[in-house]
Amino acid sequence: MSQSQTTPATTDYTSGSIIKSIISMGAPSMLGFMATHIYTMVDTWWVSQLPGSESAVAGLVVFSNIMWFFGSINVMVGSGSVAIISRRYGEKQFDLVEKAIKETFLMKAVAGTIFGALGLFFLSEVVTLAGARGAMHSFSVSYGAIMFWGMPFAFVAFSSFTALRSIANPKMAMIVMLSSTALNLVLDPLLIFGYWGFPKLGIQGAAYASVISYVLVVLVGIFILYGGFANVRLHWFSKTRLSITTMWEMLRIGLPSWVAAATDSGMRLALTPLVALYGERVVAAYGIGLQVVGFGIMLVVGIGLGLSSLIGHTLGVGKIERARKTGDRALALAGGIMTVLAVLVYAFATQFAELYFTDPKTISETVTILQVFAFGFPIWGIWIMLEGIFGGVGMNKPTMIVSLIQAWALQIPVALLLVKVYDASPQDLWIATVAIAYVSSIGFWLYYRRGTWLHAKV
Repeated sequence: MSQSQTTPATTDYTSGSIIKSIISMGAPSMLGFMATHIYTMVDTWWVSQLPGSESAVAGLVVFSNIMWFFGSINVMVGSGSVAIISRRYGEKQFDLVEKAIKETFLMKAVAGTIFGALGLFFLSEVVTLAGARGAMHSFSVSYGAIMFWGMPFAFVAFSSFTALRSIANPKMAMIVMLSSTALNLVLDPLLIFGYWGFPKLGIQGAAYASVISYVLVVLVGIFILYGGFANVRLHWFSKTRLSITTMWEMLRIGLPSWVAAATDSGMRLALTPLVALYGERVVAAYGIGLQVVGFGIMLVVGIGLGLSSLIGHTLGVGKIERARKTGDRALALAGGIMTVLAVLVYAFATQFAELYFTDPKTISETVTILQVFAFGFPIWGIWIMLEGIFGGVGMNKPTMIVSLIQAWALQIPVALLLVKVYDASPQDLWIATVAIAYVSSIGFWLYYRRGTWLHAKV
């Protein structure tokens, strides 16, 4: 395979200390995703300062769940690209790495355009279906209209991060993510409240800040990859042409991951109208609970994304036993990190709730959900890492199957029974959510122990 059009790889994490390799590949992504989620939490805080704060936060929560569902298509292309790019990088087939990155960008741009248009066309109806009414509905639609316009840039922006991690440039991906987050943090108050002469756009200002950031990430990613600043350089014209066949292969590998992601986001979307039956106060508290859980998950997702590439590199050079040890140690690391975070969240739940709300009842609801969800942190961390391990070898069907069982055989039926039949309290719903996470994650881990993932072919 010709390598004349690409820069030879200079970074190899498939030897030496396993923990050091996991941290080297995962820590930059962890820091980048942590910063990104901190922005999301700050974004929500700014929105909570608008008039009608509970309605504004609830509207943001409703649309965020919708965006998760529409954005799940991003996972189908993304997970397939991680498996192929990282495996080809480990095999040192750099022309094929370049080809895969270009194909990923193309598919993401097309998918983002199609699903962004669909979301925009059906926005009001989908928001209503998700349980939003009145002021909550207005806030959600105002925010969502801008976000759907920016969906193509959002999809490609995430592929910029993925491509850099998959070619062993995790620190570069982290720098781009941190820069994007910093820009968002600056733009938020300027565009929401009209400081320093900027237009006062309200909740739409938060959406505009995100879209502007996505656009700049895409431009920076193109500059880095085509400018020769990464381990693999892209060219406007290369010997290896893009191919429908290989793009379909990427989609085929990623299809189970998309089903899993769509199942998870669909479950969250289906739960939102049930939570909305308890009122805006509980929806707002639910949103803050999801954001804190999301912060912890983003820590582990960052490591998991780096781990996916690392597993691909390791199996690409034929080191099967090292790949097994890498997976085991990554699971232990994720469980430990999330346990520490769980203790902190449980201890400081009241102080965190008071950052967003002043109403004692809303604060009480928020504290309850935070403290219940804290018990689920360790098992959610292990789940995310298992997903990263299987994704790194392109073996995404187990994640899909477990996700389907968790959502449609356990979570949704139990939630319907609790809310519609037994008139249970919100706390009962949160406890059931955590218990179901333990059942499904333990089953996932038992399958992982069989070791079939070590022999998957891409």
